[in-house]
Amino acid sequence: MKIRFLGAADTVTGSRHLVDTGTTRVLLDCGLFQGYKTLRERNWAPLPVAPDSMDAMVLSHAHLDHSGWLPALVKQGFKGPVYASPATLDLAQVLLLDSAHLQEEDARRANRGGWSRHQPALPLYTVADAKRALARIVAIPAGRSVSVGDAHIRLTPAGHLLGASSVSVQAAGRTLVFSGDLGRDDDLLMPAPQPVEHADVLLVESTYGNRRHPTEDVQARLGEIIRATTRRGGSVLLPSFAVGRAQALLLVLQRLKAAGEIAADMPVFLDSPMASAATALYQRHRRLLRIPDRETGQLTDGVTLVATPAESAGLVRSRWPKVVISASGMATGGRVLHHLKAMAPNPRHAIVFPGFQVGGTRGAALIGGAREVKIHGEYVAVKAAVSHLEGFSGHADADGLMKWLGGFRAPPEHTFVVHGEPDAADTLRLRIQDELGWRVSVPEHDAMVDA
Repeated sequence: MKIRFLGAADTVTGSRHLVDTGTTRVLLDCGLFQGYKTLRERNWAPLPVAPDSMDAMVLSHAHLDHSGWLPALVKQGFKGPVYASPATLDLAQVLLLDSAHLQEEDARRANRGGWSRHQPALPLYTVADAKRALARIVAIPAGRSVSVGDAHIRLTPAGHLLGASSVSVQAAGRTLVFSGDLGRDDDLLMPAPQPVEHADVLLVESTYGNRRHPTEDVQARLGEIIRATTRRGGSVLLPSFAVGRAQALLLVLQRLKAAGEIAADMPVFLDSPMASAATALYQRHRRLLRIPDRETGQLTDGVTLVATPAESAGLVRSRWPKVVISASGMATGGRVLHHLKAMAPNPRHAIVFPGFQVGGTRGAALIGGAREVKIHGEYVAVKAAVSHLEGFSGHADADGLMKWLGGFRAPPEHTFVVHGEPDAADTLRLRIQDELGWRVSVPEHDAMVDA
């Protein structure tokens, strides 16, 4: 068995790991690179492995840094099945179509505005490409094995996001386990990740491998920010991932209202059609959540779902105090940019980033103290109050990762630390080496290893 690390090996994005049993090739995840321009440029490069030589692909979950390059892979010739949990299949329908639509829109806007260096600017893939990719996804329930050549694939719930799974690949008497993104024991929506007891070879994520989650009460802190902002006549903007984070924010806002910590009639807007669709899927798959059915059903009570671009533009122009949840979560694209453009120059407003921000994104720049950001080809002053609530993260922190690793009955022969920024990955490597005594390393991008 060989592994080739085609992504998420020197960064926290672009998850792509190719497993070659000698007779069967299975790609684990097919994510977009996000953040710094040098990483985003990898999205435009063809894979160094012919897509039509791969027999199957497995999605650990639907977040775009794990699924968002699938339409490009299919466009470049991949013809095999794509295996995922039923909830991941449902979420991918929403995420990939939206991603394709945004890329088409960004290309059109760049061509109209003339700020692209490419003439004409083209999308990475189109809505038609995304539909062709989605047609290849086959749902497999957790715990059920599916065979691809001599490989047997099984999914184990990993918390983190609706449908998120760890992936086990068994071939020739050996088992490779890919953690996927692991959730928290105390996640607002999702149960704790289930343990996996055996791996000969392990790939473990390290997003939070060098830090612990803050102990602050994020619900109380968000309530304080909303109260302070509305007292000075401002509004609160919550740039949010449409899937997972938006639903957690809706839950917290409903709890704040129920507790009387913010006004019961506080206007709340969900300005993301994708987040609205994802919320409906969370309600459909409510048996996978840890919260009571009553709370799941009330996520959008009293919330205005903003559907059309015209409604979104009207909301951007509105002046009354309100809370707006809009995608994308790192302010890399989507409707949130119009809100950011309107609100950032005004010190009455607050911009709150709930969760991890990848280096090189606008979100990372803003929480880092940037006093201006470039949006739609022009620089916008930042005078609004900017806050970062890391406690909303859906990732296990360093201690949570170590706890999950402790669920193995015996040490894997080799553990590879992936899906983390260099410092996070190496810090986790050292903890695994020193505290568990395992053989562990951090692979380089495009490295190939025997497993």
